[in-house]
Amino acid sequence: MLVGRRAEQAALEQLLARAQRGDSGVLVVRGEAGIGKSALLQHMRETAAAMGFGVQDAAGVEAEAEFAFAGLHQLCAPFLARAAELPEPQQAALGVAFGLHEGAAPDRFLVGLAVLSLLAEAGPLLCVVDDAQWLDQASAQVLAFVARRVGAERVVMVFALRDPGATDVEAFSGLPELRLAGLGASDAQTLLATAVRAPLDDVVRDRIVAEARGNPLALLELPRGAPAVQFAGGFELPDVVSVPRRIEDGFRRRANSLPADARMLLVVAAAEPTGDAALLWRAAAELGIAREAAAPAEAAGLLEFDFRVRFRHPLVRSAVYRAATPTDRRRAHGALAAVTDQQVDPDRRAWHRAQAVVGTDEDAAAELERSAGRARARGGLAAAAAFLKRAAELTPRPAVRAERALEAAHAKHEAGAPEALELLTVAAAGPLDAVAQARLQLLNARIAFHGARGGEGPRMLLDAAKTLAPLDPALSRETYLDALDAAIVTGDRGPGGVRAVADAARAAPAPPESPRPVDLLLDGLVTTFTQGYAAGVPGLRRALDAFNRHERDDHAVNDGDDRRWLWLAGRTAMSVFDDQMVHALAARHVRLAREAGALATLPAALLVQSVMLVLSGDFSRAAEQTAIAAATRTVPVLHGQLILAAWRGRSDETTEIHATMVREAVGRGGRTEDFLAQYAMAVLHNGLGDYPAALVAATRAFESDELTHSNLAHSELIEAACRSGQPERATAALDQLSSRALASGTPWGLGLAARSRALVSTGPAAEEYYREAIEQLRNCRVATQLARTHLVYGEWLRRQGRRQGARQQLRTAHQLLSDMGAEAFAARAARELRATGEHPRSRSAQPSDALTAQELTIARLVATGATSREVGAQLFLSPRTIEAHLRSIFRKLSITSRRQLRDLRLP
Repeated sequence: MLVGRRAEQAALEQLLARAQRGDSGVLVVRGEAGIGKSALLQHMRETAAAMGFGVQDAAGVEAEAEFAFAGLHQLCAPFLARAAELPEPQQAALGVAFGLHEGAAPDRFLVGLAVLSLLAEAGPLLCVVDDAQWLDQASAQVLAFVARRVGAERVVMVFALRDPGATDVEAFSGLPELRLAGLGASDAQTLLATAVRAPLDDVVRDRIVAEARGNPLALLELPRGAPAVQFAGGFELPDVVSVPRRIEDGFRRRANSLPADARMLLVVAAAEPTGDAALLWRAAAELGIAREAAAPAEAAGLLEFDFRVRFRHPLVRSAVYRAATPTDRRRAHGALAAVTDQQVDPDRRAWHRAQAVVGTDEDAAAELERSAGRARARGGLAAAAAFLKRAAELTPRPAVRAERALEAAHAKHEAGAPEALELLTVAAAGPLDAVAQARLQLLNARIAFHGARGGEGPRMLLDAAKTLAPLDPALSRETYLDALDAAIVTGDRGPGGVRAVADAARAAPAPPESPRPVDLLLDGLVTTFTQGYAAGVPGLRRALDAFNRHERDDHAVNDGDDRRWLWLAGRTAMSVFDDQMVHALAARHVRLAREAGALATLPAALLVQSVMLVLSGDFSRAAEQTAIAAATRTVPVLHGQLILAAWRGRSDETTEIHATMVREAVGRGGRTEDFLAQYAMAVLHNGLGDYPAALVAATRAFESDELTHSNLAHSELIEAACRSGQPERATAALDQLSSRALASGTPWGLGLAARSRALVSTGPAAEEYYREAIEQLRNCRVATQLARTHLVYGEWLRRQGRRQGARQQLRTAHQLLSDMGAEAFAARAARELRATGEHPRSRSAQPSDALTAQELTIARLVATGATSREVGAQLFLSPRTIEAHLRSIFRKLSITSRRQLRDLRLP
């Protein structure tokens, strides 16, 4: 019975109504245990079925949280017959994730796309995921990804989350929420009347309502556990225990009042998460429990038996399991292990067996270790970590226990779980051989660096690299490069800074006879930071060429290594002003990450590509890349959004993102995030003409090794200083930029250096530098800097009294900046044009102006001949969503076919 909740019912019904019209809907329903989430979801199921929707359920189960993709399999099982219609990569990813066949660990994106396609084809569909706080990590990530990309499908996804959650539910953050509060007094009294048939005087009724605090399950259950005498006098409940705890205590008391066999049967049911009645009865027979033992439990309203075993509420399951003695819990798990088919479900059998052990058991530990291997192969890092952790606890021999604890720590770190350090402490107790000790040291360093983004991280990585040198030279060299990259990223110029780390890295063991790209990159960066930029450029170019050659080598086998280091290689290409190489490496990084489903590396790849697209003036494509990165929800993507907003000149948006980044950087100790924010603010203020503010921000950005390494900060500082009347503040940046440009010899570097020289020069020399800058920048892809060079040259000409020449330069600047969407810089050019007496011409409207950034990206891809399925795979959208966008695109462009789209000249 659903009492009250009229507004909540209306909100859920609106989701269904929109889905009937062709839209999707997503909602996260939050609230404490017993607050009515399940009842509200049941009402939605019934409403959806009456409206002609298919309804598919899944539920998180606390004991299932260690089984990768278990929750996702519940939801998708009825649709797997359609998996053969999916593109082959998606079929393969889904098959491996669900253990249907073997293969490489599946990409979460590919699994997500497969699920998205299956659900879209089944629409109109309501997907209900109850107790989502107990989903396994892999399922939670994929389902949240699907919810964010469900787009124009006739699919409604509703997730119920207990507050506070039993596990981390960060995956669902940012989705639309409906938070349930307690029932009002009138509704609470109505519901109470259904639970207590005996007459209640007003004092007793009001006391019950007050103590239940509007929690519907409390109103239904607490009176059942109260002595009858209390209804005649003063109904009293202890005030110090939370309402969900009181409900659980009531369930526990009811369970404890049952006969011994019924209590034991309840414990077995609580320990068996799948609800498989046949399995439960086999376990009961193993324990000598007759079927008649179920009758008292059913009569007490605690659970019901059918083809599935269902507890009245998840709190019943947790109350029963927690109330059981350790001996009874072990007996239950032992019986379940004995009757679980090792061929059909080896991992659950291993888990139950492990929970039945007292002390240590090498056979059980080895079985768990094999389960961990299977979980890792399916992409279930969190599950693998849990299996390995328990395996270590069960291992009798200290050396083997330490090795398993170390493997568990690696898996926990990869899965982003905080227990990695605890497991490292177990592993450190040893004994470990020299190689394992070195791996422990390396993992400890990586945890330290990623946890604080600075501090002792680079130094600890250096120590690990030294330890590894005689044991694993290749890994040692990679660890030295890790340390160097960490020093660049942290921006610490003290004893642990880049120069100190580079000096130490000179002791790295020699590379193999055929150096890998990563070996060349290490050598090039060490030379750069120890002997100077000019000395390092040749080595850096060799390294970048080596990475780029892998793109053309069909037999390259190190794509995984390349994915890891292309992030640094792309930034290094920026450091030598090689715009073509940055574009090539960034595109390759994105492609490899997509093909391999590298969830952790794709957002970083998209970030580098997005920044380069912004500098190239392609703001619409950059916006789509940041949107795709945001959909992954795996790393902060504010960096790309911030830089794009700054170049667009959107002050409020930039300031808001900047404030968020600064807050997050303080929490993580992330100095580079702050420096990058300062760079963006310098761009924004230079565009707005607020040069003193730009100078403050650019000076701060120039303190960062990361931003000086990638050459982003120099030109902003020089322009801000000169326009503020303080050219002496730009001396160091100008000298460094000029020497780097000369050493690199590229149009990008030489053009920026010439423009910067022009800003500090006067007379004919200034004009010569401006013309040189324009000539150089015309020969590279950095269109934003070419447009800004026309702008500052036009400003200089106007101040020289040369209006005609100024108008020509400012017209060019205004058109370029307007076309790319650099609104603040375009407005600056317009102000200067008006000062010459000319009214700036408004930008001509283009048919594509009516398209959103995502629609423009889809239109571009379709214009190349790509199918809807191919475009959907590229943008992490379903083919149905692409088709819906295409209908909107055709309407806005007044066309009717893909062929007409190909004939249009899209920007």
